[in-house]
Amino acid sequence: MTDLSLSDSDGLDGRAYRRAMGAFATGVCVVTVEGPSGAVGMTVNSVTSVSLEPRLLLWCLDDSAERAGAFLQGAPFSVHVLEADEAGWADRFSRGDCRLSDAETARAGTGAPILKGGLARFDCVLHEQIPMGDHQILVGRVAHFEAREGAGLTFFRGRYGRIQEGVE
Repeated sequence: MTDLSLSDSDGLDGRAYRRAMGAFATGVCVVTVEGPSGAVGMTVNSVTSVSLEPRLLLWCLDDSAERAGAFLQGAPFSVHVLEADEAGWADRFSRGDCRLSDAETARAGTGAPILKGGLARFDCVLHEQIPMGDHQILVGRVAHFEAREGAGLTFFRGRYGRIQEGVE
């Protein structure tokens, strides 16, 4: 294994651990929910399929996230898998302008706000919330999903990239 030049024994704070975890390439998603002050979105890369029957997925929410309260009310939420050219959404919902106007969204059958676009969308109702370390694991029961073809947005070592279908 190649030396990453960082280790737990370096005496560094969580930044070294975060950089090491950055070596794991992920997809990029935006989760949307109707909060007390309206529809909001949050960029996440912690989405995981949990079960096919019942259809369950999970994502992790930092306890200190400014939008955490909107997602912890138990309201239905939608997970949007971003397309390679949608890095602007990822940036927007990772910080700053996280509110959504009615013109930017439609409504899922669950009532959750949904973005127009993306490679896939999973409309969920909260199945379980599990406190874990400094995060909450939110498990959603998938009530509806849609997917289409295209290149996906990825995140690797702090930078966006793309992955194409049919890699051989």
